[in-house]
Amino acid sequence: MINGPAFIAGVLFSLLLLPGIAPAQQHPRYKIALIDLMLLKRQKLGALQLTKDLGADGVEVDMGGLGKRVTFDNQLLNDSVRQLYLNKIKELNIEIPSLAMTGYYAQSFCERDEYKQSIEDCIKTMQLMQVKVAFLPMGVQCDLVKQPGLRAKVVERLREAGKMAVAAGVVIGIETPLSAEEQVKVLKEIGSPGIRIYFNVADAIGAGRDVSKELKTLGRHRICQIHITNKDGVWLENDPAVDMKKIKQTLDKMKWSGWLVVERSRDAKQPTNVKVNYGANTKYLKSVFQ
Repeated sequence: MINGPAFIAGVLFSLLLLPGIAPAQQHPRYKIALIDLMLLKRQKLGALQLTKDLGADGVEVDMGGLGKRVTFDNQLLNDSVRQLYLNKIKELNIEIPSLAMTGYYAQSFCERDEYKQSIEDCIKTMQLMQVKVAFLPMGVQCDLVKQPGLRAKVVERLREAGKMAVAAGVVIGIETPLSAEEQVKVLKEIGSPGIRIYFNVADAIGAGRDVSKELKTLGRHRICQIHITNKDGVWLENDPAVDMKKIKQTLDKMKWSGWLVVERSRDAKQPTNVKVNYGANTKYLKSVFQ
């Protein structure tokens, strides 16, 4: 018979060998990512090197433009292009935490006839690149605050998208202007573990809501990733509207862990200086969260 302490030690060692479970010092609770689109390198290989140079742990890669196309202008379904990405992230020791369908900021997810094709293409790309999260903004044309009559249609389409995500073993994180309380209701109506919330700090602040209360209302299991950002004007460390230490304390208490993705918060005096703006925000977030 194996004694109690030896048995427990053996079980713990076995668990450490499972994917996704490793000593805390090797896998920080929070990781910081940038966005290739905001780095002005949408689906450009150079975004990966720039991400590394600026000290971030990963980069959210955009699916490409949408416009009037049936689906995204996505070069990552090209085997040779995709392999360059996969080789480069391995070389640089960074990650791609999510693929972003930002084309739906301007295009209508709730009205386009071909929406399923775009979702399918995104999910296929995720599988090929081993990415587990996709970002899907509802955008101006599916704003459920301004157009509550679209709710049933949005829910119906997200339910379908959720089925596709579950079948593929991935998650689609949606961004809406709704309060956390209303987002919880929408998720319940959708009823799919394949659809979660991609929380945006700027949305909460812009609507006059308390970020920490919104996070707690959603709960850790409903939040897949976080855009840890505010409107442009000053860097995050100089923004009086963002209490980053309080946000960390809230997430700690919630036992949430995952990716914090920088979107905006650029200095108004030098809005196009990508290296300075995103380098400063990355450094600050790492000082708070890591």
